Amino acid sequence: MNRKRALTSDAFTAKKRKNGVERFGAVGDGDGPTDIRSTLEYLMTLFPRKLFNDTLPQIVLKHQLYSIHNDKTLVDKEVNKLREQAELLMFQLGFDAEAFGLIFTSDYKAKVLAGEEGKVTRATVEKFLERVLTSSCTDLSFGKDKMLREFLFTDSEITQLVKSGVLTVRDAGSWWLSIPNSGKFTKYFIQGRKAVLGMVKKSKYSEVLQAQLEERRTTSQVKFHMKYHIHDIVGAELVESIPTTSGTLLRFVDT
Repeated sequence: MNRKRALTSDAFTAKKRKNGVERFGAVGDGDGPTDIRSTLEYLMTLFPRKLFNDTLPQIVLKHQLYSIHNDKTLVDKEVNKLREQAELLMFQLGFDAEAFGLIFTSDYKAKVLAGEEGKVTRATVEKFLERVLTSSCTDLSFGKDKMLREFLFTDSEITQLVKSGVLTVRDAGSWWLSIPNSGKFTKYFIQGRKAVLGMVKKSKYSEVLQAQLEERRTTSQVKFHMKYHIHDIVGAELVESIPTTSGTLLRFVDT
């Protein structure tokens, strides 16, 4: 198999991949539900809660799972199963149409309610969490008809939900499920990705051993754990991940 895959000109577009591509730390096709859940839990430990004063739930990008598990189909299947069981929520992240954030439902609810303490929108937000997120929630967005007829919200309540940040406008008459106060996360994530990709690109032959990259001193542009960014750029196929006798080699591939 030709390991080289051209990146799109936009470094923030995650590419589709074929199953079975080698990834650093990758595990084989015998993965099961427990493995996917434990991988999520591991990746969430890399999320910098203190950076956001513990006001944000732990966020993992779905493609980060692909940096560890070879079988993309299995990952998607198990992620969807956790969503159907109301244990996991998925969000469309605004900076990339193919970037999806994953958050454990219990963590999301806890952080949202903590942020609503003392606010006039709290009762409406509680209603939203109980009616929409208690049972299976596999929707990334909601249309006005569903909000009014199925979930029985009024127009003014929908306005409150947007104000609170649990919904954000998708287009006229529909809203994305969203993460309140996540703007800073997106900003830090994008600038960190750019910086880490730059480190790889500026290395000799535009490649570096993963272990060496993890140990590099970072600039102020990299505010997240280096491993968090490495799982991102590998899973999004912004770099190649090549097993060698010296360790996993990460190679930047330009168009």
